[in-house]
Amino acid sequence: VQLQASGGGLVQPGGSLRLSCVASGTIFLMTSMAWYRQAPGKPRDFVARVRRDGSESYADSVRGRFIISSDNAYTTVTLQMNALKPEDTAVYYCNSFTSRGRDYWGQGTLVTVSS
Repeated sequence: VQLQASGGGLVQPGGSLRLSCVASGTIFLMTSMAWYRQAPGKPRDFVARVRRDGSESYADSVRGRFIISSDNAYTTVTLQMNALKPEDTAVYYCNSFTSRGRDYWGQGTLVTVSS
């Protein structure tokens, strides 16, 4: 599985940004797609996940502000980020987990929330 993330950038507090991740390769093995983020000097943290059955889960810190979704073919996952806060600043990584128990990661995309 290959993952290509895009959509990061600079946004003011309270603003919105949308991240996208396109998957290719052995997509049929994927059971979930997710976003993680890593702020400077901190570990990589879970943000949101969408499973192939459409169920979603969110970190408490983003629930109600972020929305994760995937297309019907399960090839693209988007993360709509609203009401952004400075503490959302991080490098965001797309992740895929497969039925063979393997994680795949895309390259990170930087999100900076600052006035």
